[in-house]
Amino acid sequence: MLNMTKNKLLVLLLIIFISSCNKTFDTPEEMNDFIQNEDNGYHYKKNVADVDYVLQYRPTDLLVKQELSDNNNSQIDKLRKQYSKYMYFNLSMSKNNQELLNGVAQDKAKFGQMVNELAFGMEEKLHVYTPTKDTLALADFIYPRMYGMSNSTSIMIVYPRDEKYLKQDYLNFVIEDLGLETGDVKFKLNTKALINEPQLAF
Repeated sequence: MLNMTKNKLLVLLLIIFISSCNKTFDTPEEMNDFIQNEDNGYHYKKNVADVDYVLQYRPTDLLVKQELSDNNNSQIDKLRKQYSKYMYFNLSMSKNNQELLNGVAQDKAKFGQMVNELAFGMEEKLHVYTPTKDTLALADFIYPRMYGMSNSTSIMIVYPRDEKYLKQDYLNFVIEDLGLETGDVKFKLNTKALINEPQLAF
């Protein structure tokens, strides 16, 4: 009887352990489907003053897969170690299903100012901080000019993965007004989702 109780307890603990582990997917497409579901804590959307904002976390393994030349375990471990030091986000912004710059193209001064901000000044416009107002320093951002070939303005944003900040219940991600009369746009990031990010089965 005691052995049966022990076995049941062991099975229960194993189920709890497995359910608390990171979700694993066979393909990047399956993972993308999962992270694009807003209920899972990786994909955030807002519409403010007719500007659509989409903020999406990019898990470590998607970056590893992108760079991987073959499924060599040592290379996978090396790339995971390299990329897991940071958190990567894709920020997409559009107005009337077009790049932000299209909306100010007629006003040369405003156009030049926005190009400058998107290319060089996002460090002043993007902020991530804890509920206790501790601020994460932006590590890097990449703004590829699409010259009207895309229906949104996209920026990849990189923050250091600092465990002390991830102990908070959530992080605030704020985008200051880019001259579009939106005011500050704020998202609450789910820190549990960031800690237990999905993985690929290489």
